[in-house]
Amino acid sequence: MADQQAAAGGGGLSGSGNAGLFTGILLCFGSMSSIQFGSAFSATAIHAFGPSTTTFLRLVMAAVILALIVRPPMRSYSREQWKSAALLGATMAVMTLCFFAAIARIPLGLAVAIEFLGPLAVATWSLGKGWRLVWPVAAFIGVVLLSHDGAGWVGDPVGMLFAVGAGIGWGTYIILMKKTGAVFKGLEGLSMSLLFAAIAAAPFGLPNVGEAMNPEGLGMMLGLAILVPLFPYALEMIALRRMPMSAFGILMSLEPALGALAGFLVLSQPMTPLQMLGTALVVAASAGVTSSGNGNGEAKSA
Repeated sequence: MADQQAAAGGGGLSGSGNAGLFTGILLCFGSMSSIQFGSAFSATAIHAFGPSTTTFLRLVMAAVILALIVRPPMRSYSREQWKSAALLGATMAVMTLCFFAAIARIPLGLAVAIEFLGPLAVATWSLGKGWRLVWPVAAFIGVVLLSHDGAGWVGDPVGMLFAVGAGIGWGTYIILMKKTGAVFKGLEGLSMSLLFAAIAAAPFGLPNVGEAMNPEGLGMMLGLAILVPLFPYALEMIALRRMPMSAFGILMSLEPALGALAGFLVLSQPMTPLQMLGTALVVAASAGVTSSGNGNGEAKSA
């Protein structure tokens, strides 16, 4: 989800050969699986404590763990760095709050597909007009197909609006992450942004946080914090050292399909053939935009 874009925004390539590429592919699948199955496993916590409390505790634990690892030198940061981290953190909080509120109301596969429209729109906008506009149209058709299970519309309007909010947040996150990555070293930007994200989510999550203050609840939240974002972010950073950015981007296009699979296996959310086609259209649209962007980049550098 948002963590994959952070890695993509600041990654590079080192390592060579088929072995390195194969390792990178495995790491990518591990990262995507962690994100999507982590979201599916979040359903239990969301049902027990609500999406806001789940979001808040997950962000707090992720922020504390990463801060202990990175140890950001806060006193040395400039006003620009603090502002950049605060804006990115607030965006991360809104994105996560909206996404968890969405999957509490609509199937995971549909929520991921709608959320994916955010970064897809950003990527399409960067490519300009022309025939490439076919990709967002294909993605929209895919979302429509995902919203109908053959018997009726499965998309709760409020849940779909939350998913749209998560998509807008993800698209905004991509833009802000580029700016944050330029003013911080290493993982310091992510660490500071997570701290601000936890602060921004506090007004929504604190009122009912007492319900999760028990060994079972805290253990569940700790596991979710590790599954998303800490574990997948580490995998993506390693993967980007072993494979080209183009291959990384196309592989990440499989997120909606893995979201649908996680929803089916963990949450017992089956899909009709038309819904499977809808998922395929969203995946194809994302891969198409990624390929078009790589083609443009190569043409400009030639």
